[in-house]
Amino acid sequence: MHPIFTNLLERYPDLSSCAEAITGAAELLLKTAQEGRSILICGNGGSAADADHICGELVKSFCKKRPIDPEVAAELTRLDPEGAQIASRLQGGVRALSLAQHPALTTAFGNDVDPHLAFAQQCHVYGQRGDLFWGISTSGNATNVCAAALVARAQGLSVLGMTGLGGGKLKGLSDVCINVPRTETYEIQELHLPVYHALCLFIEDRIW
Repeated sequence: MHPIFTNLLERYPDLSSCAEAITGAAELLLKTAQEGRSILICGNGGSAADADHICGELVKSFCKKRPIDPEVAAELTRLDPEGAQIASRLQGGVRALSLAQHPALTTAFGNDVDPHLAFAQQCHVYGQRGDLFWGISTSGNATNVCAAALVARAQGLSVLGMTGLGGGKLKGLSDVCINVPRTETYEIQELHLPVYHALCLFIEDRIW
């Protein structure tokens, strides 16, 4: 087990029941990132905030420096006198998108078609074979998240679920499901955070 996950389980021993799922999620996420594929993330309420948080750790530097591709830096420098300065401040990242951050789109689709399928619509349009869908639902039964997971599977995306104890419907739709051992919503969310921080640290460590 990678030291990042050993440390996670030492700090949160209750997560030992999820150890296999966490390491499985890590390999799934790493493969997606290394292949330059996209990670589509969604959830409701606090889980929507978690989706945004995860994107923040993946799209920009988390704990390590992430220099950009030298060829891109050189081209920026060639194109403009300020290019070198821009290149020095840009950071390498993983292609991650929070599906909860499109209020005009989601409210329009919800009003015109079906509010339960707003995430599914985005998965249908953005998702491509080889990408990864990461659904977060404390119950595992959020209708909109499960619908998006179903569409993701139909289009050849891998599916990572993050839930509470039991896993609900989302567990059955997932290639890997991290169902933390809690039943209260806020307690589930309190354990989700260190798990996804560890996963983001792992990806950054392996790529940069």
